[in-house]
Amino acid sequence: MEVRSGLAERIHRVGPVPFSVFVDAALYDPVNGFFARGKGAGRGGADFLTSPEVGPLFGACVARVLDGWWRRLGEPDPFVVVEAGAGAGRLCREILRPDPVCAPALRYVMVERSEELRERQRDHLVVEPFEFALGPSAPGGEGEPVELVARVGPIVSALDKLPAVPFEGVVFANELLDNLPFDLVERTDEGWAEVRVGVDTAGRFHEVVLPASEELVAWMAGIEVPVGARLPAQREIETWIDAVAGVVRRGVLVCVDYAADAQKMATRGRGWLRTYREHGRGVDPLDAPGSQDVTADVLLEPMRRAARQAGLTLVAETTQSEWLAGLGIDALVEKGAAIWRAGAARGDVDAIAGRSRASEAAALTDPVGLGAHTVLVWTKAL
Repeated sequence: MEVRSGLAERIHRVGPVPFSVFVDAALYDPVNGFFARGKGAGRGGADFLTSPEVGPLFGACVARVLDGWWRRLGEPDPFVVVEAGAGAGRLCREILRPDPVCAPALRYVMVERSEELRERQRDHLVVEPFEFALGPSAPGGEGEPVELVARVGPIVSALDKLPAVPFEGVVFANELLDNLPFDLVERTDEGWAEVRVGVDTAGRFHEVVLPASEELVAWMAGIEVPVGARLPAQREIETWIDAVAGVVRRGVLVCVDYAADAQKMATRGRGWLRTYREHGRGVDPLDAPGSQDVTADVLLEPMRRAARQAGLTLVAETTQSEWLAGLGIDALVEKGAAIWRAGAARGDVDAIAGRSRASEAAALTDPVGLGAHTVLVWTKAL
């Protein structure tokens, strides 16, 4: 069943649905959802471009910071890195390309809900069974304990959700949280109202404004914006952070995304809610569900609150541009320029790649583009 007809049938049966239900079906319907159909980030026929798709430079910077966190954790083996929202695996490939120091201990777990995208990961990566992520085992005799084998990384595996096994390491989420389904609320003279989705007799989806539930009002407590302002109620982000805190025994959580506080978001009108299709803006979020990406800036106040309540310590909140500068992106660009100067006359492939680092860095640090992303880093038991 197409996403549109499935949603319409559900609304006819139960009445207007929360915006989160609409977005979940539009993006993640297992057959006809946007991501289930293999849509998403990349070049060519893709719908939008994220930092890993700009080129290898972003992954090289992340590889550097993973080495730093590995050392800070005491060089554990296995060193588990979970990439949440891994897509087709581009960031994983670019992290492994420079052969980071932590590689022999590295167990890289790509978490991706879309089965189609998980299959595409195998086009360029050797993806092992998940059991290998925490160290392949050599079984002893009957009744003997399992012996873990060290220094056999990097080992890459994939799951459709966060692992349930506690681990020591890093969870990295690049432009994941803006794609988690969210409810939509509006500030009125009486308080918070909820914007739901209905359908008319012609099959067109439309907004239905209703009083917000007590639960939703409680979740928005402490957030003050002018009457008429709309905000995303991203309760799934809170659930996700709780899940991360539950499986990371000791380590780091990094989130990179479009984000803003409530006051700033309120000044944007409805500009924080966007759709994308074929590297351009899509149509109204209620039109053509399943055919376009639906994304929302991350509301910072509830996210900070959720992490604090989950026992995480915020150690950095900055822009992507500043974060990459701290990771030495300028030095990597200069190194690329030196490689270009040494190999340009030969038309060397490495030289051409080195030269491209300058344009990659410009895109990754653009203050009105990817460079404006917010980077939040939390630690647990560190």
